[in-house]
Amino acid sequence: MSKIFEMLAERRISEAIERGELDALPGAGQPLVFDDELLVSPEQRMINRVLKNAGFTPREIVLRKEIAELRQRLEAMPPGEGREQLKGELLMLLIQVSERSPR
Repeated sequence: MSKIFEMLAERRISEAIERGELDALPGAGQPLVFDDELLVSPEQRMINRVLKNAGFTPREIVLRKEIAELRQRLEAMPPGEGREQLKGELLMLLIQVSERSPR
């Protein structure tokens, strides 16, 4: 029975395309954005979407951004004591990320 509905839907979509009814849709010609991860359960996807919409950023993501910023600062900084302090901060962040990563 579902094959009949699939065939009917495909036919109606094809006819609408031929008539040009789908040409002026919002987002036409733009790439699709897939936020869902295929290997994540539907329940976890829903939780992730709610958290994302609420502006929540996981701690691991925050740590990784801080690591990237520290690495850029280190590359631009001349040798000296301030550099050693930044290396220490970077090491602490790397340890925190490694402790959060699944084993």
